[in-house]
Amino acid sequence: MKSTLFNMTAVLFGITLISSAGVGVVNMITVEPIAAAKQAATTAALTEVLPAFDETTTEELTIDEMPIVVYTATKDGAVAGYAVQTMTKQGFSGVVRLMVGFTPEGEVVNVNVLEQSETPGLGTKMTEEGNPLLKSIQGQRLEDKQLVDGRLAVRKDGGDVDALTAATISSRAYVDAINRAWMAYKSVATGAAPADVASGASQTAQPAAAPADTEVTDAADNKEPEVQKGGQNE
Repeated sequence: MKSTLFNMTAVLFGITLISSAGVGVVNMITVEPIAAAKQAATTAALTEVLPAFDETTTEELTIDEMPIVVYTATKDGAVAGYAVQTMTKQGFSGVVRLMVGFTPEGEVVNVNVLEQSETPGLGTKMTEEGNPLLKSIQGQRLEDKQLVDGRLAVRKDGGDVDALTAATISSRAYVDAINRAWMAYKSVATGAAPADVASGASQTAQPAAAPADTEVTDAADNKEPEVQKGGQNE
C-alpha cells in the first residue's frame, strides 16, 4: 500500500475501530460475571451480619453526601434484622466500607469489612474477628454506649470504644462508618429522616500540627513503642 496521508489515516481509523470493538466485547463478556461476584459478596456479608432470614428489601439513603444502603431482613414475614452497607472517607488510606448488622431492637449483631486499604498489620486489624473495635460494640445497643455529642467515639475522643493499637485514624474511621450505619438503621426502623453524622471527631481530635501523611497513634497513651510502617505511622 502506498504511504499517503489518506492511507495512513485509513489504517489508524481501522486500528481505532477494531480496538474499540474489542474493548466493547470484553466489557460485554465481563460485566455479568462482575455483577454476579458483587452480588455474591453482598449476600455473603448479609449472612455474616444478620440473624437467619428468608429475604431482604433494600432502601438507599444519602448521609453526609455518601450513599448508604439498608437491607431489611425478614423471617416468616417478621423483621429479623437490618444490615447497613456504610462507608467513611476518613480512613488512613481513604475509603472504608462496612456491612453492619442490627437486631430489630438495635443491638449490633456483627460487622463485616467490605473494603479497606489501611496499613498492613495496623489498620488492617479491623478485619480480624474479635478485634477491639468490634468487641466494643458487638451485642450492644449503641445508645447505651458512652456517646460524645450523641455519637459513638473511641476512648481517646471521650467515648468507650477500644481503638486498634497504634492505628487511631483507622479506628476513628471505623467508628465514623458505624455511626453512619446507626443513623441509617434508626431512620429505616423508626421512619425518621436520616440524620447526617457530620462528626468532627476524626478531624478535630487530631492535632493540627500533625503531618498529613502521618497517622496519630495511641502508642504514647498505651506506653508502647511507636510502630512505624514504610516510613509512616498509623
